[in-house]
Amino acid sequence: MQNRGKIIIFDLDGVLVNSLENMRYTWTKVKKKFELTIPFKEYEKNIGLPFLKILKNLKIKKHNLDIKEYYKKISSENQNRIKIYNGVNKTLKDLKKNNKLAIFTSKDKDRTKKILKKFNIKFDLVVTPDDLKFGKPNPEGINLILKKLKYNKKNCIYIGDSLQDFIAAKRAKVIFLFATWGYGKLIFKSYKIKKINEIFKYL
Repeated sequence: MQNRGKIIIFDLDGVLVNSLENMRYTWTKVKKKFELTIPFKEYEKNIGLPFLKILKNLKIKKHNLDIKEYYKKISSENQNRIKIYNGVNKTLKDLKKNNKLAIFTSKDKDRTKKILKKFNIKFDLVVTPDDLKFGKPNPEGINLILKKLKYNKKNCIYIGDSLQDFIAAKRAKVIFLFATWGYGKLIFKSYKIKKINEIFKYL
């Protein structure tokens, strides 16, 4: 499988866009509607996992599908609370000249597409939990991207901001770059970048 350049895979939330305020606002609405008492700081610890897995970790056992749909609705209605990080568009444009770009996110496909459209970000492939049997930290999403775009693991870089991202990359045996501006903390051994354009150092 010979390709020009590398395949660079990005997580979405915390790497390309800052959606933390959107999440915080949406969770507040969910708590009120479903009479939950779990603070956002507990939800925040699970960012990066598929939504139903988050609810499971928070020990929420009732109305999970209803909660998921309501969360999706409120989140979609408040996309104005989501901001793109500085330098993202320019860096992606420069990367595209010689590489393929993909997204592997735990956000559902509908909201992912809306966010990418809003900020006019285009990728060669976008993979969400809707495309998979297993979400992060399972490496299925990374492996699917490699298969569809016909790249070898040695020519792949994955950029994320959570432990789930790191584990997925490690299991897929691809290079992982930790985005220090994101939501997670670097509690594992990994390459790290402080600005998105530092990706070029690893190409």
